[in-house]
Amino acid sequence: MSFQNTLAYAQAQDQADPLRAFRDQFHIPQQNGQDTVYLCGNSLGLQPKAARAAVEAEMTKWAQLGVEGHFTGDSPWFTYHATLAAPTARVVGAKPEEVVVMNQLTVNLHLMLVSFYRPQGARYKILTEAGAFPSDQYALESQVKFHGFDPEDAIIEVAPRAGEHTLRTEDILRTIQENADSLALVMMGGINYYTGQVFDMAAITQAAHAAGAVCGFDLAHAAGNVVLHLHDWDVDFAVWCTYKYLNSGPGGTSGVFVHERHAQNPDLPRFAGWWGHDQSVRFQMKKGFIPMPGAEGWQLSNSQILPMAVHKASLELFDQAGMDNLRAKSEQLTAYLEFLINGLQQPKEALEVITPAEPSARGCQLSLLVHQNGRQLFDTLMANGFILDWREPNVIRVAPTPLYNTFEDVYRFGQFLAAHFQK
Repeated sequence: MSFQNTLAYAQAQDQADPLRAFRDQFHIPQQNGQDTVYLCGNSLGLQPKAARAAVEAEMTKWAQLGVEGHFTGDSPWFTYHATLAAPTARVVGAKPEEVVVMNQLTVNLHLMLVSFYRPQGARYKILTEAGAFPSDQYALESQVKFHGFDPEDAIIEVAPRAGEHTLRTEDILRTIQENADSLALVMMGGINYYTGQVFDMAAITQAAHAAGAVCGFDLAHAAGNVVLHLHDWDVDFAVWCTYKYLNSGPGGTSGVFVHERHAQNPDLPRFAGWWGHDQSVRFQMKKGFIPMPGAEGWQLSNSQILPMAVHKASLELFDQAGMDNLRAKSEQLTAYLEFLINGLQQPKEALEVITPAEPSARGCQLSLLVHQNGRQLFDTLMANGFILDWREPNVIRVAPTPLYNTFEDVYRFGQFLAAHFQK
């Protein structure tokens, strides 16, 4: 695609964008009475305008029906989570019975590790990427300690080669193969939060299984961002949050995927709760846990109705737009951002894009490694209406999100950077 660094070009692309109307479905934060350029959907997605009405509907039901809201109305609370299964499955490439929305991300990660990190004999190690998001690191550390192992010994971290910022797939696969006799689990982010690198989840899963290990992913930065095929890739389990690209509110609910070969196995070890018990006999209140079939069998507590109402409103937008269409626009937006950054007249030692250049190896996000006065640049951008994300020690994460960002947003950001470096 041939890009142009002009406002007219950016506006023409927006006019031709078949998804342009979705921007109007979101509240855009304001600064001095003007729309900000919000490029931070990788940290917190914007609020869908339908979210407030969705929550109000459940508040009204609560006010009018009280406890009977669990069993009456169009979406009874008793089965509310089930209404999210099909649209969730479409986002992550799964069967509806393989997904459930519940809890929050790290809680769900621990629940999955209970079931899928089952060290036995010499096979007790976990492979992950160096520099994983801290929640993943802490969860893995605490899980191996729970089983009596030393994290320094039990956790294998694959790091980029010297002088490189991202991982080579060949290095990940080689490390899996080299540790085949001791690996119990491969657990990585689907996308690295810091660099924005998308990992080859299909290849990693295949290699893990060939080594006799289980394979799972934290999709916090992947769900709603890139096209996923969790079932077809044969992934064992996955977890994700919904407040980033899935626009479901701060501290929003979380999603879980369990492949059907495990989801239909009632004997798989798990931590049990009342809401995961067979709903046909749940209210008999008897001892002896009988899991619901599918991913629902990992539920612990009754559904978080108000956060789920927000999530439902957002999932409806994803169904209307379609993940393939969103991904196509995302690739164009991110490529345009890359084009503008590569055209900056600045010393190469001042600013460096550390996200892979290959479209298949990145999502919406470009991570800018700022070698000089990075925090000052970030603060200047924020003060001028560009909402971005700073990550220590020196990275500005920029995420043009296809549901609500425009080519003009990206153009304006590029123009501001150009002016900054021309000073």
